[in-house]
Amino acid sequence: MTLKYLIDENVNPLYPNQIKLKEPEIIIQVIGEPGIPSKGTLDPEILYWCEENNFILVTNNRTSMPVHLADHIAVNRHIPGIFILNPNLSIGENIEQLILLALASEDGEYKDRIIYLPLL
Repeated sequence: MTLKYLIDENVNPLYPNQIKLKEPEIIIQVIGEPGIPSKGTLDPEILYWCEENNFILVTNNRTSMPVHLADHIAVNRHIPGIFILNPNLSIGENIEQLILLALASEDGEYKDRIIYLPLL
């Protein structure tokens, strides 16, 4: 397992809490925690942080995040990936998808891509 997750500030706190309970070895940080971008940080800055720290961003921002990623890549930057939660899945189903992806994925597999859950 090589994936690390940065949970966006607008994602329900159940996500990091439940993932940590079910799979404590998955590395999860949440925006607003010490040493992590603070709440209110602009999305482009969050993408830079994810790139520098090799974290996949987990968000429910379906509207502006694709634009921010395109802008990020346009200036020859990269990101390990962005996972967008599915509002039609339950929190538990989205969590299971995130755990499965963390356990079964290779490092770099989602580079510069947005993945809309569920993957399969």
